[in-house]
Amino acid sequence: MVEITEGVTFDTIAREWRCKWSEEGSKASLAAAQKALNSIISELKAVDGVKRVDRVVCGGCLDFKIVTSLGADKFGEWENASFAPETSFLKELKAIDGVTSVETQTYTLMEM
Repeated sequence: MVEITEGVTFDTIAREWRCKWSEEGSKASLAAAQKALNSIISELKAVDGVKRVDRVVCGGCLDFKIVTSLGADKFGEWENASFAPETSFLKELKAIDGVTSVETQTYTLMEM
């Protein structure tokens, strides 16, 4: 367990990939984003130390997010590998018509 400051600890670090999708074309960009995820999900789940991979979709704000959670002790190895397959996945998202605001974020998680 890692302590950030007194009483604030964590055992999990997550990497989030996110974008906005469009409702145009019967939500074609959302369907394409899901298809892109499906093409790399096995590789993502096979990363050493992965605890879980979650997909978040918000129909109100049009968010599509992938959150990959690893044990804090294993995260650095994935980071050193450039979060593979992040580069190819984000490139694929950016090429989808109707997808905007492709971003990443790293943060800690702790079940309470």
